[in-house]
Amino acid sequence: MGTLHKALVAVAVLGAGAGVGCTLFALVVPGEVQKQAMLQEIPERDPRRRDEAVRTKEVVMATLKKAVSTEENVTWRKNWFSEVSGGSRSV
Repeated sequence: MGTLHKALVAVAVLGAGAGVGCTLFALVVPGEVQKQAMLQEIPERDPRRRDEAVRTKEVVMATLKKAVSTEENVTWRKNWFSEVSGGSRSV
């Protein structure tokens, strides 16, 4: 009888914890209007930010391609960014 009582108490405690967790989660999650407002404010919506991200990806890919084509360990370079882009931007 003692084992059954302990098991029921454990289930009740775990159930209460899960209930409190679900309630807190429901209170914290933003509503649909807030979600739409947050989506409008994300930095990726800004065209300048998108262009900068595209340029950064292009430079990284060019650096990787150059690193693959050479035997030199390009990670030891002080300014590997200028090697690829012709020195137009510093790190």
